[in-house]
Parts: sequence; structure tokens; C-alpha cells
Amino acid sequence: MKYKSHLLSTLVAVALCGTVSAASKKSASPAASPAASPGASAAASPAATKAPRAIPFRGTATAVDQSAKTFTIAGKQSSRVFKVTDKTTITKGGSAATMADLTDNTSVTGSYWKQADGSMECKIVKIGSAAAPAKEKKSEATASPAPSASPKKK
Repeated sequence: MKYKSHLLSTLVAVALCGTVSAASKKSASPAASPAASPGASAAASPAATKAPRAIPFRGTATAVDQSAKTFTIAGKQSSRVFKVTDKTTITKGGSAATMADLTDNTSVTGSYWKQADGSMECKIVKIGSAAAPAKEKKSEATASPAPSASPKKK
């Protein structure tokens, strides 16, 4: 019986505290609301103006135009044309490279920003295979020999 009365009094106390805190929040809310909303909108605006993340790409450059500083990567459904600018970082084998190092049928990876006009401006272009060289398989001479299929003697 004592347990039930303690439980009941605890529940009542919690309910009263919740009601009192909710009432105090409501009374403080209208006064704080006009001051809080400009701060909230100011905090939201930097997030809205945050620079977009660069989008990764990977493929084979099928058409390279050195004069226009563009290259094309053919896809399954459509091809994409990427623009190289002065801001673009180009590397080949881990060292700095130039647009002249990019040729047709070359593997490329990197990232780009999609511009308002729909063009794709490269941030980073890595020329050459990004994958590590494949490990050589063990030669069959070093592999354990298969058991011989000689007939058993009786």
C-alpha cells in the first residue's frame, strides 16, 4: 500500500511540474518570440548560402578538346562534358599535371561542381588509373601439387 501511495504522489508531482513548466514556457514564449525569430532566420541563412559539395566522377575520357579545355565521359544513357578551369587541380600519378597530359581513352577520376547553367566545372581531375595494380597470382609451380590418382596396390 505504501508503494502505491508513493507512486501516486510521484506521478502527481511530475504532472504538476510539467504543467507549471509548460505554463512558464508559454508565458515566456510570446515575449521571446519576436527576438528569437530574427536570430533563428539569421542562423538558417548561413546554412542556405553554404557552398555545395563537389560531386565525384569516374570514367574514361572519350573526347578531349584542348582548346575549349573540356573532356567527355561516355555513360550508359548519356555522356557528360566536364570543363577544366584555372581553379581545377590536375594530377597524374600523384604529381602535378596539365590539360595537355589528358588524352582520348584515358582513365580519369575526380570531382566537379554543377553550375547554375548546368555545366560541370571540375574541382579535381586525376589522370590515370586510380586502382592499385593487381597482385600477381601465385604461380602454379609454388602451389601444392594435386594428389596423384595412381591405383592402390593390393
